[in-house]
Amino acid sequence: MIASCKKEYRNPSGANSDDVLTTAKGLTGVTVGLQRVYTVGRLGVYFNSVSTTGFSTNEIMLMNSGNIPELQLFTGGNSVDGTNNILTNLWTYSNKIIFDADNVINNAANLSDQNYASGLIAYASLYKALALGNLSQYWENIPSGIGKNVSFISRVEGFNKAIAVIDNALAVIAAKNISSAFLANMPAGIDIVNSLYAIKARYALFAGNYPVALAAANSVDLTKKSTFNFDAQTLNPIFEIATSTNNVFQPTNANLGLTGANTPDPADKRLAFYTVPNATAPTARLGGFGLTSTTAIPLYLPGEITLIKAEVYARQAAPDPVNALAELNKVVTKQPAADPFGVGAGLPPVVVVPLTPANILPLIYKHRCIELYLSGLKLEDMRRFGQPNADRKRNFFPYPFVERDNNPNTPADPAF
Repeated sequence: MIASCKKEYRNPSGANSDDVLTTAKGLTGVTVGLQRVYTVGRLGVYFNSVSTTGFSTNEIMLMNSGNIPELQLFTGGNSVDGTNNILTNLWTYSNKIIFDADNVINNAANLSDQNYASGLIAYASLYKALALGNLSQYWENIPSGIGKNVSFISRVEGFNKAIAVIDNALAVIAAKNISSAFLANMPAGIDIVNSLYAIKARYALFAGNYPVALAAANSVDLTKKSTFNFDAQTLNPIFEIATSTNNVFQPTNANLGLTGANTPDPADKRLAFYTVPNATAPTARLGGFGLTSTTAIPLYLPGEITLIKAEVYARQAAPDPVNALAELNKVVTKQPAADPFGVGAGLPPVVVVPLTPANILPLIYKHRCIELYLSGLKLEDMRRFGQPNADRKRNFFPYPFVERDNNPNTPADPAF
């Protein structure tokens, strides 16, 4: 009778958590799942990041006011609160990625095949860094870890934490090359090493660590692609939710929502890449990386890395405006055929007189807005380049009630 009362509620058709986290097969499954949580559908971190930034910075317009979370972001200001499902998804699933990635990173080191383990750690670290970076882009403070009543750290500490995760992954790879067996078990498209350096450059720039950003950017092979791939079963989330239905969002206009000095040159070939003319309203519809259900989405664009270099040269302790302009003009003059993704302005080179960082930085901002349209990076750019608050609908976001109601350490919401 004592034996018969033992409470062990195991799903006979499911895996035990200990089995999952102690075998290469189990850890591989968790690792593959990280990309799914990051990219797939309305719950995916990617879609919610693009939506949050897009609405808040006027990149996109709302097509149906019945979509309440989108309406809140499109309206901005105090209309956005802790009930917003887009922000809740962004918060919840970023933290889930961090939790799952930690399980992979901490347990992969115990595998006998250290080359396979190297791949697991590197791949999981990439998604952990992306999750930390996304949290740090939208909230003034982020959780210091995963657990009950955790404390919070500043967003800059969050970016630096993401960089530390990447540095550990790069060290692991340097010690043990990633095995071909691991790569064969991963979704196609991701260039792990180049992606680690690209994301490190991005977050070092955001944290104001310019030497680290430049060194990382110089380590990225700009001829290589790193993509989230989609197929008939796993659809491109931008196409699935917005492009195919015309019920959520579309580009604000053919100028990507940019006005004044930031208005694109009509001859800029990137406009035809990112938008598709339409006979009826909206007259500009989504193209680019939301064009079809199977269009691959870049984890980073080569143009982003070049513009990181340009910005670093302009902002570093001893500014180098000559090299800043040279890097900027690589993006300005690039023809679509010269870019792995077909993103090219094809314009004459920019002339800056006098050649000073103060005169170059606004142009770098403008071309980031165009080159990296709907990538989820514009809000961070607007803050970093000192754009007026009036040009965006929020600066930082309130903490989701799912956190505030369960963690007394949750900071106060920002005023705007």
